[in-house]
Amino acid sequence: MSLASWFRWNEPPNRISQRNPTEMVAETLMMELSWQTKQAEKQQRERENEYRKIKTGVDYGWLVSYPKQSYDISPGERLQLEDMCAKIPPSYCGPVILRFRQLVAEYEPEVQEVSRLFRSVLQEAVEKIKEEEEAKKLARQWNTKNKTSLSLTTFKSRSRISPFISDIKTISEDVERGTQPTRRVWSMPEFRNTK
Repeated sequence: MSLASWFRWNEPPNRISQRNPTEMVAETLMMELSWQTKQAEKQQRERENEYRKIKTGVDYGWLVSYPKQSYDISPGERLQLEDMCAKIPPSYCGPVILRFRQLVAEYEPEVQEVSRLFRSVLQEAVEKIKEEEEAKKLARQWNTKNKTSLSLTTFKSRSRISPFISDIKTISEDVERGTQPTRRVWSMPEFRNTK
């Protein structure tokens, strides 16, 4: 027995397993959140250093060492955000990230506010998706109704309107005869089949 059979050196490497697109979207969005959180924390430290420098007049920034990341989202909130991210289809992943970056650049939030801002962007995207699905559903219903109504308009009936036939009943004739009028609109002409 050769040693090559014991060790799997000669076998080709296994292909990377295809992941579910919703998992990839959720992972991408959560990576964006963690990156924006780190950036907000960095900006907050820089603002604090500037404030300290202005207040004391001395720059001790070169002396201070900061931890890698001191702020972390609570596990419950992280699970809620991951659940919301799973509702985002892959086609909306890019626009959600762009909108989130735009709001972060616009508001320059504190570290604690980044996750709330991210949640609002996700909720906005989910509502937009629901609105678009409703619009598509209404459009499908409208298209099916239009197809049936068009088929009815192309249908030619054999009944013809004959307004000058003497058998047309009027309200005055019914009053003169003393009979009850039939339940139909009298302004409409009577339809008869031509033989």
